[in-house]
Amino acid sequence: MSMKTAALIVNPFSTRVSETRLHQIEQALARHAYVEMLPTRRRRHATRLAREASGTHDALFVYSGDGVFNEVLNGIESPVPLGFIPGGRTNVLPRALGLPRDPVAAARHLGASLAEDRTRTIALGRANGRRFAFAAGVGFDAEFVRKMEERGRTHDGRLPGDVVVAWLLLRHLAGRSRKETPGLELEGLGRAASVLVANADPYTYAGPFGLHLVPGATFDRGLAAAAPREVGARGVVSSMIRSLAGRAPAGDVLIAENLDRLEVDCDAPLPLHVDGEDLGDVTHVLFESEPGAVRVLI
Repeated sequence: MSMKTAALIVNPFSTRVSETRLHQIEQALARHAYVEMLPTRRRRHATRLAREASGTHDALFVYSGDGVFNEVLNGIESPVPLGFIPGGRTNVLPRALGLPRDPVAAARHLGASLAEDRTRTIALGRANGRRFAFAAGVGFDAEFVRKMEERGRTHDGRLPGDVVVAWLLLRHLAGRSRKETPGLELEGLGRAASVLVANADPYTYAGPFGLHLVPGATFDRGLAAAAPREVGARGVVSSMIRSLAGRAPAGDVLIAENLDRLEVDCDAPLPLHVDGEDLGDVTHVLFESEPGAVRVLI
């Protein structure tokens, strides 16, 4: 049997990517496949790399953070198996798939998965056509994503660490002494001030802790949504604390599970994010579930 070929897409600016780790990861994967390394050069570059590599390789590995994972998912047009190696700050997707948090350990695990053909087919979400793996939102959390991007990266291209993120969140909450009232219309559900749409659980992580903000989310069914009717600092903090224990959000929150689609209209333009990437302001969003969208190595 001939040896398989694999592409390794790498974002050299991701928080946990280093030359030493990259060499170790390449060695781990090379035990199971001929590896072609493909570094990203600019934003959205990974989408083109994935589209081209998926047609010429037996597998595609990605060593990066959630942003480039998302770019790759938006470039895949074939059932080539995907392996996600955690190289970012949060790494929600590989953690939600149950992969090792250490990048080198994850590469060893995924290389063996390729050799043994251990795969799983998962659903993805779409927001106005843009795929997402685990989370999307309009309103409060998308505004926080934007503040993170405005904060920018450090001198070496890395995103800020957890301490800085916590400080930015506190500042974001401090600026919301007054509650936001409903400014969104969720088709078939009602009005809300913000909406979180999830394709997996947890919605995100705070350091080692999963934030279970959207009940009923899973890779195996339709989308789930949680939409508070009001958004204020106290309610956000309460919901985050409750989510650490897997408890339902506090207060008056619209909840829906296993959705094929969800249309959201905004009274005024509001930020939209997918997988932690700011997609700009919108007045209308169509969220859709895409069952059986991709094969992932597990």
